[in-house]
Amino acid sequence: MARKLIENKDFCSMLHTMNIIGNKWKPIILYLLANKSVRFGKLLFFMEGVSRKVLTDQLRELEDDGFILRQKFGEVPPRVEYSLTEKGKSFLPVLKQMCEWTIKWNPEISFMDCKIVLEAED
Repeated sequence: MARKLIENKDFCSMLHTMNIIGNKWKPIILYLLANKSVRFGKLLFFMEGVSRKVLTDQLRELEDDGFILRQKFGEVPPRVEYSLTEKGKSFLPVLKQMCEWTIKWNPEISFMDCKIVLEAED
């Protein structure tokens, strides 16, 4: 299925950003990859409600946009891991601000266990 884009004839930076990450799964994928490489099955496990096809499509789009790296290992059974590129890591502060905004304006929602840690992994 082709990516659904918002027409951006005036080259608006907001529309461009929304065309890259503006759906319900991509920010969650980026969040889950914030601190480590993750295998497809684990992403699928943590993303309740997403189908294999939709997850595959979203991962491909994020890879095409330079946000994630897909690393295939020559093993049996095959193993593929996804991780953030520098471009993907640079987007984490935006996700963190979104979480902080939600905490401020929706105090009834507890996000204490859902904060993105921005420290680099050794």
